[in-house]
Amino acid sequence: MSIKSKVLAVAATMAMAGGVSAVGLLPADAATGDPPPGPPPGPAYAYGQEYGAPFALDVLRQGEKAGQPVILFRASNTDPAEDFTIANEGLVTDFYAAGLVSSALALHYGGDTAYELEYSPYGVDSGLCVGTGSTAGNGTPVALEPCGASSKSVWVVDTADGVAATVGPPVTPAYTPLINGSDTNFSHPFVLHYPGDAYPTDLPRPQLSTYNLQKYAGITPTVFNNEEWTGIVTPT
Repeated sequence: MSIKSKVLAVAATMAMAGGVSAVGLLPADAATGDPPPGPPPGPAYAYGQEYGAPFALDVLRQGEKAGQPVILFRASNTDPAEDFTIANEGLVTDFYAAGLVSSALALHYGGDTAYELEYSPYGVDSGLCVGTGSTAGNGTPVALEPCGASSKSVWVVDTADGVAATVGPPVTPAYTPLINGSDTNFSHPFVLHYPGDAYPTDLPRPQLSTYNLQKYAGITPTVFNNEEWTGIVTPT
């Protein structure tokens, strides 16, 4: 059963396509596909605060198979490797009721939004989502994994540690950490992470991973830029 079927079976009133997710991602069909009717038009893609919109979430060499690395690559509305859709979204409690996350995760983040990000080249669902092949930890590789199979492909939007936009439309928060659904470390959760010593044009292409949530020192500590994520809808 897909994540959509599982969550719908236990949460008929959950947010569906047409709404904006807590990370700013809109459920458009794909970066190279057609957006849903109604404003704003355009393809959607995900990116991080560290390097901004010029570099989008990407599947290495367009490989449509489990275990294929997820990287950052120069953004393009003609690159099917950057085509992702939100398979479904709801609260962590909805995913718990669907049997996809633990009771401990639901206890700590039950009121936060969670979702799966499905790889959909040219708008065609692959059944593969951004996730981990094992329980998240420091340095656990992020790759394509079967959607709806486990908590490893679920991401929780950590709005409490998000940051507001400094330019562009006022979106609050503009960037947020994404906690992997398999997380068991609730004091220092494992989040989507881009290697701190890497750049998207490096060869071989640096792979995303999970890592403990990290914050800069200061009176009001903020999360490292390479652990803050968002999305955008751009004009066609």
